[in-house]
Amino acid sequence: MAVEKITMPQLGESVTEGTISTWLVKEGEHVNKYDPIAEVMTDKVNAEVPSSFTGTIKELVANEGDTIAVGELICYMETESDAGAAESSETVDKEPEKETEATEQDQSMKKRYSPAVLRMAQENNIDLELVDGTGRGGRITRKDIEKIITSGEIPKPSASSVQEEKQPTKVETPTQPVQPKPAKPLPQSQAGDVEIPVTGVRKAIADNMVRSKTEIPHAWMTVEVDVTDLVSYRNQIKNDFKQKEGFNLTFFAFFVKAVAQGLKEFPQLNSMWAGDKIIQKKDINLSIAVAKDQELFVPVIKNADDLSIKGIARDINDLAQKARTGKLTADDMQGGTFTVNNTGSFGSVQSMGVINHPQAAILQVESIVKKPVVIDGMFAARDMVNLCLSLDHRVLDGLVCGQFLKRVKEILENINESTTNVY
Repeated sequence: MAVEKITMPQLGESVTEGTISTWLVKEGEHVNKYDPIAEVMTDKVNAEVPSSFTGTIKELVANEGDTIAVGELICYMETESDAGAAESSETVDKEPEKETEATEQDQSMKKRYSPAVLRMAQENNIDLELVDGTGRGGRITRKDIEKIITSGEIPKPSASSVQEEKQPTKVETPTQPVQPKPAKPLPQSQAGDVEIPVTGVRKAIADNMVRSKTEIPHAWMTVEVDVTDLVSYRNQIKNDFKQKEGFNLTFFAFFVKAVAQGLKEFPQLNSMWAGDKIIQKKDINLSIAVAKDQELFVPVIKNADDLSIKGIARDINDLAQKARTGKLTADDMQGGTFTVNNTGSFGSVQSMGVINHPQAAILQVESIVKKPVVIDGMFAARDMVNLCLSLDHRVLDGLVCGQFLKRVKEILENINESTTNVY
């Protein structure tokens, strides 16, 4: 036998400590390698800490509620010697059927839910009675619930089991039992109310927004941009442009171009979360929101970084016309890597967008507003606009997002008749 130390793991790039919220094991309890032994909270993530060895918990050094620095001791484990491990391995090889049978029958931990598992199940309307746990003794782990949420396949009871009364479950918690909250009844319509079926585009939007808010840890940043020169330049050329090209030169085209250039310089924002990896996309394909009556479409401007302001303005016009005439194709809607939303068209000056899953960020371009601004110690009337960025904190941090917004602001504030060619 050997006694091994288990220390607080690094649960994030900038995480330096973690708080043990719940021990999932007791002293004297036997655990297998990779079994969860504790739940830890940090300022970045809540996670289960897996065992680094197979053996018996000898001593829990840290208590629930203790904050432990990364690398510090949290418990001791008594592990089997190499000889014992080899002997155990031989036994497994000789009697694989018996061990498999024992594993299948061992459901002793099935109803011992950790608070995190219980919370995730409640938030996503998952009946834990219908979930098969992959943990020791049939225990349901966070990974089991995350897998269900990611797949979108929420387990449903069979017709025969719907009428059966469920037995109360045992919930593990450091202080007092936490009972699942009963599902809230759906609102019922009254006389005179109008019922609108949730189908088609509205259902797709609802499903995607729920998935986005459920899976993505959102964070937000905002910068204020002085676009006085941009407004003046666009207003000077818009009539000639419309007469020559046959479509409008909107302010939005300038913003989309600036974002595309910013993404080229900071490609981290042109990324997607893919479970065990982050995919940084090569093409810069910008999703834009287009409304038609009560429906919202998000078509895509492909390879926006290769287009001129005129080319972007044409694509915006063409996609908007297609949406309003019902001619958008599947290809028009696919491949977006970052979303730019023109919320300013409604007069909005500050908003926090919901990220278009599975993208890593969305930028809200707010309304351009005349404001008094202090320049060289004197007040001046300037055209100001807010750019509001929502980011996936699993993929992006404040540093790179701040640099991206700073660059987009710089590009926009330097657009004028002497520096910018829309063609």
